Amino acid sequence: MTKKVLILAGDAVEALEIYYPYFRCLEEGFETTIAALSPKKLHTVVHDFIGWDTYTEKEGYLIEATASFEAINPEEYDGLIIPGGRAPEHMRLSEHVPVIVRHFFEENKPIAAVCHAAQVLSTVREHMKGRELTAYIACKPEVEALGSTYVSESNHTDGNLISGHAWPDLPTLMKEFVKQVNGVGVEA
Repeated sequence: MTKKVLILAGDAVEALEIYYPYFRCLEEGFETTIAALSPKKLHTVVHDFIGWDTYTEKEGYLIEATASFEAINPEEYDGLIIPGGRAPEHMRLSEHVPVIVRHFFEENKPIAAVCHAAQVLSTVREHMKGRELTAYIACKPEVEALGSTYVSESNHTDGNLISGHAWPDLPTLMKEFVKQVNGVGVEA
């Protein structure tokens, strides 16, 4: 049976953090759905470091979200990907997002969270207490406020939670995510 992966996104999602996982999942043969507040073409952004104390942001490509958060039944999916960028700061305001994310924790299904995805994880704090994860360094206070331990390495796996610091860390993050979706490496 074909594995199904859900990607939660919104406008201002970091381009590499949605495109790389999306194409990697398609390459693996996973049926992959991008969900947002509503089905629409999402505007991605490109973040980079060019001598500033923080990252710069430029417009990126468009990518199609084919489902709304409200229409998602998380029971139909084998894995969840939460990309970063600025999208998580407004995605987490949807009443449907915590319900979706909570399901993946409760059912011990793989969750890949990169960069600012920690902002979405803040909606399920009951599943974050005592966990270890990495995220973009600016999210360290949020991770710690959840009762989680911030790990400074670029990738970290804590059971079914696979986290990455930022887009340069996607190859290792996706390698572990694909492995877990395929049923290798997660203990209940």
